[in-house]
Amino acid sequence: MDVVDVFVYVVVLGLTVQLLPGVLSESFALTLLTALLLKVILELVLAAKSRVIARIRSAGSTAARVVAVATLLLILPGSKLFVLWAVDVAFGDAVRLGGFFSVTGLIVVLMLARGGVRRILAPEPPPDR
Repeated sequence: MDVVDVFVYVVVLGLTVQLLPGVLSESFALTLLTALLLKVILELVLAAKSRVIARIRSAGSTAARVVAVATLLLILPGSKLFVLWAVDVAFGDAVRLGGFFSVTGLIVVLMLARGGVRRILAPEPPPDR
């Protein structure tokens, strides 16, 4: 599924570059590399969020639950800022994803597209007899 995710990210990034003037990628190769970078970052963020949510559910005390919720509230916007920083470090002015809100929208669309394609490609369960 990783290859499918990267393909979906490339398509979404390509359309975003074409449709939004604030988003820029100077070449297809940079779009592909940006998609790979986003795949790595988003997988790390999803893993971190899953761990924090598991801590919230298993917290034995209110204080532990509050700390876990605060951590989650820091991860959510922090991940978008990390994406902007990582793309800037990796590609400089050759790739621009816009600002915080455009990256947030881009990530939402990336995750929705990825989920939709995964659902379409999921194997069908065998028919009951």
